[in-house]
Amino acid sequence: MPSHPLRVAVVCSSNQNRSMEAHGILSKRGFNVRSFGTGSHVKLPGPAPDKPNVYDFKTTYEQMYSDLVKKDKELYTQNGILHMLDRNKRIKPRPERFQNCKDQFDLVVTCEERVYDQVLEDLNSREQESFQPVHVINVDIQDNHEEATLGAFLICEMCQCIQHTEDMENEMDELLQEFEEKSSRPFLHTVCFY
Repeated sequence: MPSHPLRVAVVCSSNQNRSMEAHGILSKRGFNVRSFGTGSHVKLPGPAPDKPNVYDFKTTYEQMYSDLVKKDKELYTQNGILHMLDRNKRIKPRPERFQNCKDQFDLVVTCEERVYDQVLEDLNSREQESFQPVHVINVDIQDNHEEATLGAFLICEMCQCIQHTEDMENEMDELLQEFEEKSSRPFLHTVCFY
């Protein structure tokens, strides 16, 4: 069993839906958790699929909320975006980009394969200093509210199991295989070093 609480990062594209839902649940369960996005900008659904609302990562959740209320309060209430932003601002002030964070984690959980690839690319491009291992695991989660909630509980259960392993390095593959079978979702796993 790790001697310290597991340091977990949850990463999706815009640090809005999937990573924030998991961040909220993990934090309520006492995990040392942070969440991130890997995109160059934060994108939220707009009035049409080809017209997303695009924000800089420096924009706070509160500012996004106010902006969308001004644009079309009814639409963004109906599609759940205002509710999601309301939850997000109770967790932290603004979205964060994974590539800008130099903190070390024991576990980085990504929510889609493209994000997993971006996280691996970033970690592998950094100069190794401490040679501390970090397990990067991908769980594919569709980017909608219902799947984000289901995915967050799956991530939480997985983190709880990992936290209670005697030997994380040697038990990880077997544990992930059990989760794959149980959830009928493929998991990707790589170990990188800081």
